[in-house]
Amino acid sequence: MGDGTLFSTMDLFILSAAGGIAIYWFFFRKKKEEAPTFKRLTVVPQAKNTPDPSFINKMKNTNRNVVVFYGSQTGTGEEFANRLAKDASRYGMKGMVADPEECEMEDLTRLNEIENSMVIFCMATYGEGDPTDNAQEFYDWLQSGDAELQGIKYAVFALGNKTYEHYNEMGRYVDTRLEELGGIRIFEHGEGDDDANIEEDFVTWREKFWPAVCEHFGVQPTGDDVSVRQYALKEHEDLPKEKIFSGEITRLNSFNLQKPPFDAKNPFLAPIIVNRELHKGGGRSCMHIEIDITGSRIRYESGDHVAVYPINDPELVEAIGKRLNVDLDQVITLTNVDEEASKKHPFPCPCSYRTALSHYLDIISPPRTHVLRELSEYAEDEKDKAFLQKMLAPTSEGKALYSEWVQKDHRSILAILEDLPSLKPPIDHICELLPRLQSRFYSISSSPKVHPQSIHITAVLVEYTTKAGRLTKGVATNWLAKKHPTETLKPTVPVYVRKSQFRLPFKPSTPVIMIGPGTGVAPFRGFIQERNFLKQEGKPVGDTILYFGCRYQAQDFIYEEELKDYKAKGSLSKIYTAFSRDQEKKVYVQNLIEQNMAEFWEVLENGGHVYVCGDARNMAREVHGLLEKIIIEKGNKDKAGAADYIKKLQSKGRYSCDVWS
Repeated sequence: MGDGTLFSTMDLFILSAAGGIAIYWFFFRKKKEEAPTFKRLTVVPQAKNTPDPSFINKMKNTNRNVVVFYGSQTGTGEEFANRLAKDASRYGMKGMVADPEECEMEDLTRLNEIENSMVIFCMATYGEGDPTDNAQEFYDWLQSGDAELQGIKYAVFALGNKTYEHYNEMGRYVDTRLEELGGIRIFEHGEGDDDANIEEDFVTWREKFWPAVCEHFGVQPTGDDVSVRQYALKEHEDLPKEKIFSGEITRLNSFNLQKPPFDAKNPFLAPIIVNRELHKGGGRSCMHIEIDITGSRIRYESGDHVAVYPINDPELVEAIGKRLNVDLDQVITLTNVDEEASKKHPFPCPCSYRTALSHYLDIISPPRTHVLRELSEYAEDEKDKAFLQKMLAPTSEGKALYSEWVQKDHRSILAILEDLPSLKPPIDHICELLPRLQSRFYSISSSPKVHPQSIHITAVLVEYTTKAGRLTKGVATNWLAKKHPTETLKPTVPVYVRKSQFRLPFKPSTPVIMIGPGTGVAPFRGFIQERNFLKQEGKPVGDTILYFGCRYQAQDFIYEEELKDYKAKGSLSKIYTAFSRDQEKKVYVQNLIEQNMAEFWEVLENGGHVYVCGDARNMAREVHGLLEKIIIEKGNKDKAGAADYIKKLQSKGRYSCDVWS
């Protein structure tokens, strides 16, 4: 550097540092001083909008003394909870419904701070005796500690299905555990069986429950049995399209602006890339559907379930609109008249009647008694009104009439409106009363190791004629049946994945027996894909034995070629098939298991796992009985010893069932 240079390197460094300090002094230091004001502007509104998770505070602030919690997977538990909370007003009490997932359940210990208070639980059992998703944390809390619930007054109604082994286990546990923790049972717990008549079970229990409450608290029924509307109607004109729900589950425009993570409240719109028929004849239909999850960040394991949100048949929606003479495209909002209620709307609002009836409401299932009771007030013909009131009377005759005319004949809301022409309820009241349309769950029939970017579904098309002569179609399967992809168009379905405990053994070398007649083979297709993949990678894979059954080999032996190919490769060690109607005497998978008792016992003694998927009412129950027989005869145990052996298998995840009724 020459003598004529004005500044040395050191001079430049010093000047730069001085300039930096000056900039910091005038700009950043000033900003730092202003930061607290900026924070106050943003934090205050957020705090104001945060809901108070304390249900005790809410009860105190709104003068309520009855809280009804629900554990619900399909919506029935929540529906029963709402009915019980509404009942309270008829007995001089004030009730509220609460979701345990959204509350601080530790506050249950403070319930006695409220005079003449009571808590009711409507608890459904899910899967293999498990709590529902929204009751899991409450269940963990009950199990983990010794909460002080001395003197807390409570009652429980349990919801379950007798075809499942662990019938009403969750409701029974809550009832017993609350007593152990010092609670006072107001009335014996009720049990509802969804395989029989859960509505009658609930109504019968409720009729005895409230008199017990009156006796305990020394109160009298008010005699006020008048129906009170829970939601107020507002009709909208000229609302911008982007402010109107069109089928989204929770977030407005979520189907247009998809954002992970995807779950029950934010499903992924998955394109259908394959929809093909699996049956080869016979007039029945079974679909193999593949949905694309590329870019969704959805992960699944073999044995998980995929949930699909269906849409009701547009012809039925139109028929309801025509019968009630309404404009289905009228945009509305239904708002809870109870300003403190946690549920502000019965479904996403604002939306049109068409959207509500198509996406949000169950218009196929037979309406429950409380729906008909409120609608009976709109019967203009006294004969129609008297007929409904007779059906709704708390008598054995009334219950039998409801069971026969509504449930056994499977009369939907449309069928009832058609059969009782003088019944003219406002459509908004129907929208208020009908339950939510639920997602449908399917056992995933693929393995992520082989198909990481797609999920496969195996589903039988549901279609039958009722005793009253009406053709009834399954909501989801008939909707899916119409969704065929083309080269240019891939129809989409809203989906999310629900994790399962139905899992392959951690060690691939462990032998497995899989029992899955009909579409019960679905998860086992994924299991076999996975074990074939591991075998091709050179890993030691244990015996993989499948029991499959259907009516006719030539018609409904689904995935026949695939399964035979896996058998040829050695990935499927053995496949036992029962074609029930291919011979004079019917043969089922149960018969084949009985013929192979020695092999079955050998697999168990070698640490093998047993899986059952399919019909809970007959097949799964009989397989369970056979398992007990195998253990008694081949394991030389008595009945108690066999039961203990099975319990140990279940606790170690070596005997798993994925069944439905």
